[in-house]
Amino acid sequence: MNKKHKRLLYKIIISALFFLTALLIPATGYKEFALFLLPYFIIGGNVLWKAVKNIFQGQVFNESLLMSIATIGAFSIGEYPEGVAVMLFYQVGELFEKLAVERSRKSISSLMDIRPDYANIESEGNLIQVSPFDVKVGDIIVVKAGEKIPLDGVIDSGSSSLNTSSLTGEALPRDVAIGDTVLSGCVNINKPLKIMVTHLFSESTVSKILELVENSEAKKAKAENFITVFARYYTPVVVILAFLVAFIPPLLFGGELSEWINRSLIFLVISCPCALVISVPLSFFGGIGGASKCGILVKGGNFLETLSKADTVVFDKTGTLTKGVFRVSGIFPQNIESDKLLELAALAESYSDHPISISLKKEYNRPIDNSRISETEEISGYGVIASVDGKSVLVGNDKLMISNNITFTSQKNIGTTIHVAADGIYLGYIVISDEIKADSFSAIKMLKEIGIKKTVMLTGDNREVSEYTAKELGIDEFYSGLLPVQKVEKVEELLNDKSRSSLIFVGDGMNDAPVLTRADIGIAMGGLGTDAAIEAADIVLMDDNPYKIVTAIQISKKTLKIVKQNIVFAIGIKILVMVLGTFGIATMWEAVFADVGVSVIAIINALRALKVK
Repeated sequence: MNKKHKRLLYKIIISALFFLTALLIPATGYKEFALFLLPYFIIGGNVLWKAVKNIFQGQVFNESLLMSIATIGAFSIGEYPEGVAVMLFYQVGELFEKLAVERSRKSISSLMDIRPDYANIESEGNLIQVSPFDVKVGDIIVVKAGEKIPLDGVIDSGSSSLNTSSLTGEALPRDVAIGDTVLSGCVNINKPLKIMVTHLFSESTVSKILELVENSEAKKAKAENFITVFARYYTPVVVILAFLVAFIPPLLFGGELSEWINRSLIFLVISCPCALVISVPLSFFGGIGGASKCGILVKGGNFLETLSKADTVVFDKTGTLTKGVFRVSGIFPQNIESDKLLELAALAESYSDHPISISLKKEYNRPIDNSRISETEEISGYGVIASVDGKSVLVGNDKLMISNNITFTSQKNIGTTIHVAADGIYLGYIVISDEIKADSFSAIKMLKEIGIKKTVMLTGDNREVSEYTAKELGIDEFYSGLLPVQKVEKVEELLNDKSRSSLIFVGDGMNDAPVLTRADIGIAMGGLGTDAAIEAADIVLMDDNPYKIVTAIQISKKTLKIVKQNIVFAIGIKILVMVLGTFGIATMWEAVFADVGVSVIAIINALRALKVK
């Protein structure tokens, strides 16, 4: 509880004590008026001042004015206890509201703890603390055990474990060593690291995340905008209605003017829209906060609302449903041993940094003897030609074999086929494939269980691989051999389907930016440190776990359910008590408890959005 909230709590306690004293002391006339006026000004002085200040600023109709009119009116007809009680319970409701907002903000602002205060730079054998803004690309920084990594970089020396929970929501630490990329905001757990900086602080992961979180409130959902407009027109309408309740019935039907004024004051008290005005935005804020705890960054309440209506999910394949890491899945030699075939391929590819070359060298897993290799030529879109042990070795695809008149049999495998030939003789082929993520299976299954009608996969990979992946995962439709522009065209086709509600596109955030921006909701997978992910997507998953798509949709559905509950509950109760008060059935005390009670219940219900199982 901050200082402002504590001050309000002290005011409530002091005012309540004076109020109880006034109730217990027998008094009449001016003495009674003075006894109740003291607690009234203690608890309601700031509300009266706010109402007056708003009038001079042109903001006439607001809840402060409603409370001021209702309580001053109660005093004017001699209902002193009711006047104090209305203001007292109104402030109790305000305290609950402020505490709820603070709690919701804390869940999101806990991300702000990832902001680094300093960076360590080594100078003449000593560590000097400098501002992260002063560190340049290429500088070496030192991160001691227990410290936050201040900037994105690559480990220059040392090995350790990192706590990435503030970014990904995952509890398990990540082991890192020389050459590994590390991101700002993670915490170094056990050993010191020297890191070469690769991004300025303004371009680092932590800066982008903080900017994203700080701007998330600006993008309101339709339900939030509705409540804002509703409150703007609702308040003057209820003031006019209260005026009519006070003066029209006595003129037309007779009766005590004071009785009708009392009814109009009851009408004003219960009409306060605070339950709606705070609980709806708080629900969306809570949903965003609950998602952030799971490593899901939502850029605004409007995206949560759209996400809750989704019935179609379109996936990129590589890096989203699959690991995006190629590995050797099969070796098929002809007139040569398997390990010799792999050795030739690895040696020929030793100078290449292509993902396929890397996977061959990783599978070979032995030191490369460069003295055995000469005259290496890498032909883009074909493969590699190299001299290995004096032999002319060709390693590549069908096109490389055809262009060199090598006789071979074209293969249809679930993966990329790499052919190997030496001195014009075909020696066999190696299959390299991209592994499906374990969580992809449960994600697709669960998406269908929570109401997603159609799942689609778009990929640039060949048909055989695409068909296999789609069949394995149970995806409804797939489209293969697509360029990025063709992915956009395919999403446009799906968007034109009038039978659907909302379409999600999920990509790895690298070359999927055009599609991410075109879909109703763009979700970037494993968006850590990628500009395209954070800028183009509406929602960023801070790791590459596809099951978090399910979590995000569940959070959005729960948030919208809470919003609807609060709107129906608050409006329903208020209309009921307004009618009862107008006909003299509900008293001022009942109106006070109904108003504050509705607000408190709506706020507590809104806070449920923060809790994510």
